[in-house]
Amino acid sequence: MSAIVLDGKALSRQIEAGLVARVAAIKSKSNGVSPILATILVGDDPASHTYVRMKGNACARVGMESRRIVLPQSTTTEQLIAEIDQLNADPRVHGILLQHPVPSQIDERACFNRIAVEKDVDGVTVLGFGRMAMGEFAYGSATPAGIMRLLKHYSIPLEGKHAVVVGRGPILGKPAAMMLLNANATITICHSKTQGLADIVRLADIVVGAVGRPQFIKGAWIKSGAVVVDAGFHPNAGSVGDIELPAVIDRCSAYTPVPGGVGPMTIATLIEQTVDAAEKR
Repeated sequence: MSAIVLDGKALSRQIEAGLVARVAAIKSKSNGVSPILATILVGDDPASHTYVRMKGNACARVGMESRRIVLPQSTTTEQLIAEIDQLNADPRVHGILLQHPVPSQIDERACFNRIAVEKDVDGVTVLGFGRMAMGEFAYGSATPAGIMRLLKHYSIPLEGKHAVVVGRGPILGKPAAMMLLNANATITICHSKTQGLADIVRLADIVVGAVGRPQFIKGAWIKSGAVVVDAGFHPNAGSVGDIELPAVIDRCSAYTPVPGGVGPMTIATLIEQTVDAAEKR
């Protein structure tokens, strides 16, 4: 079986190419004022610094501005909320990204929920999740929204299919499940403590790896012809994902490579949703 490679890197480039003209149109209508994505980075985690830099580079490629706020490791919840409030009140800022994770002394959920829903372009607020789950408008969590865009681009059928999402995180597993459900797939949500996980995964037409553990989902668990979506990335484990891809590539019908699959779509979706917010403004 020759599997379809769900190439997120190629699609993200197409999305960015389309955003260049949209950003230029926004500037022409606002006396040259550019859409702005504000990123908040707390602490000195090297991976987080890399991700924020990549997002800033993507903004530059489409002609947007990025505003980077870096706060010390000792930042409190109250101090972080104060920064978010300032960005909420700034009409020049169209999107706000709080880089995950934050230091342990911070109430991350309280800070996520402080972001104004109209600027929640990373889809992390409880209100945004609730609206999305109920089929109302909200900016979807960037990674699962990017996955849905990738599946649509490659015409992967979802209606009536059984999708097993392995992972229940609030900004990946849960929203991915709700988005697939809204697309008329039948959903099973599993996690690392699910009993009989291998047997459940074997039933899936679509497998989404979102558990956050290197190659936790074994290729032997996945039935022939399934669509394999790996949302994990573990550079310290050899740049692998959550799924044992080499063991299933020859048997699946489509798969996201790691790297180059889901990751680029996350950033492209974040930037596109910021442009959407600027157009609405």
